[in-house]
Amino acid sequence: MTKKVAVVILNWNGKKFLHDLLPTLIQHTPSDVDIVVGDNASTDGSIEFLQQQYPQILTIQNDKNYGFAEGYNKVLAQVEADYFVLLNSDVEVTPNWVEPIIDMMEADKNIAICQPKLLSYYQRDTFEYAGGAGGYIDKYGYPFCRGRLFTTLEKDNSQYNDACEIFWATGAAMFVKANVWKQLGGLDGDFFAHMEEIDFCWRAKNAGYKVCYCPQSVVYHIGGGTLPPSSPFKTYLNFRNNFSLLFKNLPKQQLIYIFPIRVVMDWVAACKFLAEKKPKEFSAVIKAHWHFYKQIPSLKRKRRNIHQQKVSCIYNRNIVFDYYLKNKKTFSQLDMQ
Repeated sequence: MTKKVAVVILNWNGKKFLHDLLPTLIQHTPSDVDIVVGDNASTDGSIEFLQQQYPQILTIQNDKNYGFAEGYNKVLAQVEADYFVLLNSDVEVTPNWVEPIIDMMEADKNIAICQPKLLSYYQRDTFEYAGGAGGYIDKYGYPFCRGRLFTTLEKDNSQYNDACEIFWATGAAMFVKANVWKQLGGLDGDFFAHMEEIDFCWRAKNAGYKVCYCPQSVVYHIGGGTLPPSSPFKTYLNFRNNFSLLFKNLPKQQLIYIFPIRVVMDWVAACKFLAEKKPKEFSAVIKAHWHFYKQIPSLKRKRRNIHQQKVSCIYNRNIVFDYYLKNKKTFSQLDMQ
């Protein structure tokens, strides 16, 4: 019999997170919800730990590290449920974290994806970088969140306690209707990691679905469990994948004029890395562009399967300009109309 909800953790050498956070997850997750750990060929004893300490948890083992995107695709292909919850191993859940989101998604058949309020594990009154109170994107493809613009993180003073439609939901704690996941083909495995959830949410919006935020559900995210913030590889993935999601999802008339502007802005960012004496980050930007251009034939094929259209929750300005030059440091200062 298919379960209604399956919480699925994709693990890669996260034994410490599993040890520290699984007890709370089990305590605060309804008993009729399946908990599954998919493993990307960990070498830190994660599987042995789960088999010894949590034999009741289903484990699905990938034969190698496929990254976040394809790793989840392979694991979820083996999970049966009406709702998938993609949960990072470094997330601490709280009481009643599942029910409000499922109720919200059940009440509106067009809501395909939803996220909880994401707060910092270490600064528990502060929004967390990877999702905050829901993700947005500007017209040039730069992502940001309610509660987080670039490096400015807001305190949670209940200013974002309204349930609302957003542009993208965090991959750290993302609820997805399984039928939509299958309809869209899951995450784009070529992304490997970073921004794959933004691409997925954009494809869902292009297909006519809603992406929403539910503040009644609260989780705490440690963050940086796989790649540190200063990782050149992370820089590479972010620049390459950002270009890929724009190329796939933007309507043609917007793509034609936005893309050249983004190329210039990326070169400005690369030069800034050089000026800051960060040659590895500079090289990462160059490598990201080179690999993007090599992927254009496959991206064109993917683009043909997406009905690009004007979608909601895109900030029709340049968030970089507004943040650094106009000193708009919080979401409430932005003109989202």
